Amino acid sequence: MLYDNDLVSNKLRYWEGYLKEYKLPTWDDIPDFGLYMEQIISLLQKYLDYMPPELKEEQLITASTINNYVRTKTMPKPKKKKYYREHIAYLIMILTLKQSLSLALIQKLIPLELSSDELKGFYTSYVKHHSICANYFTNQVTLAASPILNNKSQSEISINKPEDLIIVSAIIGGFTCLLAEKLILLENKNLEKTN
Repeated sequence: MLYDNDLVSNKLRYWEGYLKEYKLPTWDDIPDFGLYMEQIISLLQKYLDYMPPELKEEQLITASTINNYVRTKTMPKPKKKKYYREHIAYLIMILTLKQSLSLALIQKLIPLELSSDELKGFYTSYVKHHSICANYFTNQVTLAASPILNNKSQSEISINKPEDLIIVSAIIGGFTCLLAEKLILLENKNLEKTN
């Protein structure tokens, strides 16, 4: 692989600035009037705008994927073919989590039988954690990529080449997914059962 360090450095700085400003919509910012499928897809593409433009063209959000989430009971059914705030909140969480978790694990993590108030609390907490994690992630990447970015501070992981940044990111992503999966699978278990 051959990468232009200046190009990578500029992209990393741009993405860092963008992610520090990016926020998922709050509960109250999500519309609570019925929207049809095409409107939902358009709204979700706007909400999840941090995806690289090259990946946006792949249609990560489609009617068939949303219908699959309903069919598999990962999210509630629409009401007379219309989607409301609760549906959109589920979709935002599902779509951001499915980058690292299977649908089966997402179903365990986000209960389907939440009341409106419980879902509001769950979603509000999720949005807060998403923002904190985005900031933490960008700070860690900035530290690790200090040599590429020509910064003086460095972390334990000091990366000089974009290829190494890709490898390290993939490895950390794998460990992070594994930890999340292991913790979800501990639900309703205690120390006696796991020994």
